[in-house]
Amino acid sequence: MSSFCLSKLDHPDLAWLAADRAVAADDDPTRTAAATIAVAQALRALGHHHLALTAALAAADPADDDTVRGTLHLQAGLAAAEHGDRRNAHDLLDHAAALADRHTGDTDPHHTGFGAAAVQTARSLAAHRLGDTAEAILRHEHVIRSDGWRRLPPEHRAAHLVDATRAYLDTGRPSRAGRALLDADRTAPAEVRSRPVGRTLLTEIIRGGPAAADVARLATVVGLTR
Repeated sequence: MSSFCLSKLDHPDLAWLAADRAVAADDDPTRTAAATIAVAQALRALGHHHLALTAALAAADPADDDTVRGTLHLQAGLAAAEHGDRRNAHDLLDHAAALADRHTGDTDPHHTGFGAAAVQTARSLAAHRLGDTAEAILRHEHVIRSDGWRRLPPEHRAAHLVDATRAYLDTGRPSRAGRALLDADRTAPAEVRSRPVGRTLLTEIIRGGPAAADVARLATVVGLTR
């Protein structure tokens, strides 16, 4: 879990090192695959998209847990999207969706949060990375109304809301961006108050013009304004 925290705090190099050591320390294919999720995430944060895709798919094959395999396919699909590989991104996310459809139980021993809602949040982020921002927002607005949304871990929901904030800003909708960021703060405050990206987005919203009272209050709380 420490590698995930390091990635969120903009230390992907340390995150990669921590995750890589976790992978090396285990000889069980499924546990190794679960640890590789963090490796892929850190490699994506470092901009090594092809390496992230390769590592995720190599670890997914021997894993015998659909939640782990599905999450690795999500990481691979996002890496492809960040590399601009539209076809591969869609294919990998489709494969993850098929695994989510097959996984109907409540078991998630490796705490991946994998399921239909996780696939939809990944599709939204992939669309944004590929330049399809309007599609990203449509997918975001669909997933937050879905039955699976509340079953995602709070940190996952908040991280997705932070991503949606960027999409709203990119389409010139600062008020919607502010609402998304406030929802993220209510869901898991550390995703906004501790992550550099959360503070950056809040700064952009404040500088973009008169902000809603709740947004201005949050900016004061985190020390961006007085």
